[in-house]
Amino acid sequence: MLRISADPGELDVALIHDYLARESYWAQGIPRATLERALAHSICYGGYVDGRQVAFARAVSDHATFAYLADVFVLPAHRRRGHARALVAALMADPRLQGLRRWHLVTRDMQPLYAQLGFGALTEPERHMQKHDPDVYRRRT
Repeated sequence: MLRISADPGELDVALIHDYLARESYWAQGIPRATLERALAHSICYGGYVDGRQVAFARAVSDHATFAYLADVFVLPAHRRRGHARALVAALMADPRLQGLRRWHLVTRDMQPLYAQLGFGALTEPERHMQKHDPDVYRRRT
């Protein structure tokens, strides 16, 4: 049974860093200090089974108009049990994230999961822009 918590003191930062830096396609090589700074400025949720963290998700938000869903993962041994959906749904239900005008996320392959939670393709992609530096972690030492 998955237990979901928003208590930052429960987060296994070593596990989160290991997964993101080594296993994720989006944050390969992220320095631990960079991750810790990101966690400190985000609303973070952990998913726990038998007292061990097995899932993670965070939102970056101004708490009034916008949130960016980031770094969602479930450890491979715990996938296909609905943990990601439950964790993201709990994060989106957080009282600090209610009444927002827009949620945003970027995903390579999990569109069906996020569609279940109300996400869809950009309605006017020509209006959205980004400044993206995918190699930033490889250049930093």
